[in-house]
Amino acid sequence: MRGLTGTGFARGRGTFRAASTAAAVLAAAVFALSACAAGGTGARDEGPARGDPVAGVAASPSSSPSRSPGRVDAVRLVKADPRVSAEVKRELKPCVADEYPVDVSYGSLTGGSAEDVVVNVLTCGDAVGVGSYVYRREGGRYQNVFTAEEPPVYAEIDRGDLVVTKQVYEEDDPVSSPSGENVVTYRWSSDRFVEEFRTHNDYGNAVGPDVSPAPTG
Repeated sequence: MRGLTGTGFARGRGTFRAASTAAAVLAAAVFALSACAAGGTGARDEGPARGDPVAGVAASPSSSPSRSPGRVDAVRLVKADPRVSAEVKRELKPCVADEYPVDVSYGSLTGGSAEDVVVNVLTCGDAVGVGSYVYRREGGRYQNVFTAEEPPVYAEIDRGDLVVTKQVYEEDDPVSSPSGENVVTYRWSSDRFVEEFRTHNDYGNAVGPDVSPAPTG
């Protein structure tokens, strides 16, 4: 199993914003309805929380010949994780052949002896982020130390911090035009991710050709 971490999928916040189309809102609605039907509380955002071990997923490298030594099988990691919602697991299917819609990043976030793993689960085609997770290697296994499942969402490593971007829709926003985005920066402290700061960015409205100039005189 391989993740689609190259062409066709979001890389950073710039592409992530561009992926906000009608499919983003549709994906969010489907997830919200599924959660309500199950009696849950909807999409989850569980940044500041202790990690849970991922059952059955050891920290040894994947034996798949398509993966570099030391890299994890991100698809298997997510599917074996009890903290990942059933909705995300159902959506995690190959888009083409055995190519899965996941972005995987490696880096130092928690100060451990091994690289941490950031996994973003996306939709096929539009690359809308439906789930973001951080895994820390402890005791020979990977533990989930961060979960965000409120689409559209995307997590990145930025100079040792975890940066999570979520697009914001106001009541009257067209489905293709969110009003802005919330960018939340988390830092690892005392065995958990703690929110360091957050910013809100409003998207500017382009001036269309039919807009008349302001009257003068």
